[in-house]
Amino acid sequence: MSRAAVSLLLVVALSIVPVVTSAKKKPPTIKSLEGRSIEVPAEREITASNERARDNYREFLDLVSEDPLLRAEAMRRLADLELEATEAQQLSDNVGTLDQSSFASAVALFKSLLESYPDYRRNDTVLYQLARAYEVAGQTDESLATLNELVTRYPTTSRRAEIEFRRGEMLFLRKNYGDAERAYQHVVAAGEGSRFYVQSLYKLGWAQFKLARHEASFGAFFALLDHKLRGIDFLASGDPLAVLGRADRELVDDTLRVVSISCSYLDGPLSMQQFFASRPSPGYSYLVYRKLGDLYLEKERFVDAAKTYEAFAAENPTHPRAPQLQAAAIDANQQGGFASLVLEAKQNFVERYGLDQAFWQHNVRAGNENVIDNLKANLTDLAQYFHAEAQRDAELSDYQQAARWYRKFLEYFPDETGSAATNFLLAEILFESADFAAATDEYERSAYDYPEHERSAEAAYAAILAYRRHEAELSGDAKSSWHARYLDSGLRFADAFPQHPESNAVLTVVAEDLFAQQQFDLAIVVAQSLVKKQPPAAAAMLRTAWTVIAHAQFDLGQFDLAEHAYYALREYTPTDDSVASQEIDTRIASAIYKQGEAARERGALETAVGHFQRVAAVVPDATIRATAEYDAAAALMKLQAWDRASAVLLNLRSNFPNGEYADDVTKNLALAYRQSGRTADAAAEFERIAMQASPNDEVRREALWHAIDLYKDGKNSIDEERVLEILVAQYPEPFVESFEARARLLELAEQRADVNLVRTRLQDLQRADAMAGSERTERSRYLAALASLRLAEPLRQRFSTTRITQPLASSLTFKKSMMEELVSLYGVAIDYAVEEVTTAATFRLGEAYEQFALDLMQSERPADLDALALEEYDLLLEEQAFPFEEKAIDFYKVNAARATDGIYDEWVQRSFAALAELMPARYAKQERSEDVVTALY
Repeated sequence: MSRAAVSLLLVVALSIVPVVTSAKKKPPTIKSLEGRSIEVPAEREITASNERARDNYREFLDLVSEDPLLRAEAMRRLADLELEATEAQQLSDNVGTLDQSSFASAVALFKSLLESYPDYRRNDTVLYQLARAYEVAGQTDESLATLNELVTRYPTTSRRAEIEFRRGEMLFLRKNYGDAERAYQHVVAAGEGSRFYVQSLYKLGWAQFKLARHEASFGAFFALLDHKLRGIDFLASGDPLAVLGRADRELVDDTLRVVSISCSYLDGPLSMQQFFASRPSPGYSYLVYRKLGDLYLEKERFVDAAKTYEAFAAENPTHPRAPQLQAAAIDANQQGGFASLVLEAKQNFVERYGLDQAFWQHNVRAGNENVIDNLKANLTDLAQYFHAEAQRDAELSDYQQAARWYRKFLEYFPDETGSAATNFLLAEILFESADFAAATDEYERSAYDYPEHERSAEAAYAAILAYRRHEAELSGDAKSSWHARYLDSGLRFADAFPQHPESNAVLTVVAEDLFAQQQFDLAIVVAQSLVKKQPPAAAAMLRTAWTVIAHAQFDLGQFDLAEHAYYALREYTPTDDSVASQEIDTRIASAIYKQGEAARERGALETAVGHFQRVAAVVPDATIRATAEYDAAAALMKLQAWDRASAVLLNLRSNFPNGEYADDVTKNLALAYRQSGRTADAAAEFERIAMQASPNDEVRREALWHAIDLYKDGKNSIDEERVLEILVAQYPEPFVESFEARARLLELAEQRADVNLVRTRLQDLQRADAMAGSERTERSRYLAALASLRLAEPLRQRFSTTRITQPLASSLTFKKSMMEELVSLYGVAIDYAVEEVTTAATFRLGEAYEQFALDLMQSERPADLDALALEEYDLLLEEQAFPFEEKAIDFYKVNAARATDGIYDEWVQRSFAALAELMPARYAKQERSEDVVTALY
């Protein structure tokens, strides 16, 4: 059956004006598109009274022969009816065939009419019907010629649009695309009011396509699309073309396909961009790109397909359909196996449709779930791709890219079910790239900022490892600050995941580190949590924990608690580890000792003594034992428990005879003995002090004095004298003390009435003063002066009892030598300038001279002298004695003269008495002071 027959059948049967449709079995091809047309309905329906009308017109023609107008009209109508009846009959009999001879009557009528009535006013219609009859009869050449004649003779005919359309169709079938193009353009120019407008646009575009004028064809095709798609909301979700009828949908699809083909012949998506650059981009523009991309995919031009899809997305990033095309670009690259292009397309997707991009300022998430899903998938793919690349090649840029995409995912989807796992992967990539500081933050975020997930504990522990790695890179204050954060993280981990295999190990390390940081309270809490865990931690960890507890309590001054913690620690210490055991014992002893110190500081001395003495009981070999016993004794001494203190001190001396407290033990024993009245024992201890090498000279000297005093108090003069001699021999300095010791030795010698020893002590006193130099004191000078008098006394006594005998020369010489020595001794005494010594020495000098004069006068006379010789001898003696007597008077006068200075001691008085005897005329009565001689020389 011909197309004309089918068209006529549809007009008669259905009276509708749609595009002829057929089931879409496969994608249309260029060949199939060429034959597509829109059938135009008949001018009117064929009525059931067609045959009667024809009979009527025939009768009319037979009756009317004079009126040409009526005959012409009747002939036209009859021809029309003949044509219609023939078409209807043929179609009714056999739709598949159409006998051309059946139309001869109609053709003959139309031609006769034209020939008979060339000026008939409706000849344009007659020509139209004639062309139609030719066309239906399959005589297309005649039909086309008739239509050409029609438009030539009647260019303004009201049927011009239809005529041009039919011309265009026939010309198109003859592949006369140029004339067909012009024919269709006439129809299009008539505007949308024409029934043939849409089909003419379609065929115009095709004609231009056939002429390879692809860019020109866009005008017609897009005008058609504009017309058919007008009013459709392309921003709505779903398929916007679903509102079209089947025929319109196929027409639109076919148009989009031929446009795609044209673009593929040109510059692909660039052709579209250039076309739309000169006009507003239509709402359906994405369909154009989509169809073009799909066409490329059919031809397996995957890269071109991807570029096409992406071109739209790049040009229209906020368009609701842009993400779909970007996703299509990804799929196209994947189908082509272009991994690098897939990666690039995925990056573009994320960068265009990330939740912080402009797309979401124009579109809402509701209804765009597929965009969100694609965004998640692409972010995940990008991150995992670069993560894998980084693990393979260890390139820093890959690590950075992986971290970037992981972060983007978390930024966009912080509360997604998979965000915790993504956060963990971010931490992993940061750790692998040695960015340990950032890794700690992300591990902790993954572990604690999400509901617990399968990798929470792993993330928490990994954070600790990252803290350690970063800390190794730091120093100074930064390291200290970071370490504090590390400890906090460890505590958080152990608290949140107590059953984690590494929980006990982390608690152990944290406890140790807290102790090292001197955060003792917290270290104790952490370590105690470890020792309380069930099931129990490993023995080595418990040992560490108890070590931390004990040491921390010790350092906090909680010595009683520390002591018991050390006992617990001892339970976890291997018996063969003697060094550790000894260290623990030392710590226990120290804890006990510290309890004693604490008690002492708060004044609980008896309690302190108990703790100090407990050290030896608990840890007999403790290095601090001596100190503890010493402090126990000291506390007892403060309590004035002298006997108990002495016992402790003696025990300390016995156990540690050469210990560091040996000297102090002696001192304290001396004090304790003295306070308890055991003076002899106390003195002995002071002597022990003096013999010690460790104290300084001052201490030893003082100790000797204490011993001296104690011996003196105990009336033990022998030991007192012995110690005094030691003191004088060993410590001549300071002079004052040693001089007093000599004075005391003199007293002891006098008490014993040992004349020789007394003389020795006197000489020692005098010698010490003489050698003192600038250190001489008034007392030393005084005692030395007295000593000089006493040293002269034996000589004076011998001098006074020694007589001058015959032979006179030798006796007188001896007496004179004694005299000279005595004068020298008293001169020394006078030189001390001590008042009472000076007056005594002066008197003794006068006395010596007086005695010498007297002894000279009373000397033994030679036996062989006669009276005269004896008298002369006596006169001679008087002459010799007189100067000595004068000298004696002078010394007495010097002493007497001191009375005017208020000095009137025994020796001044005795001087006056001697003068009274020697010079009674002057001194037997009170003399005036100004007559007294005031100088000897």
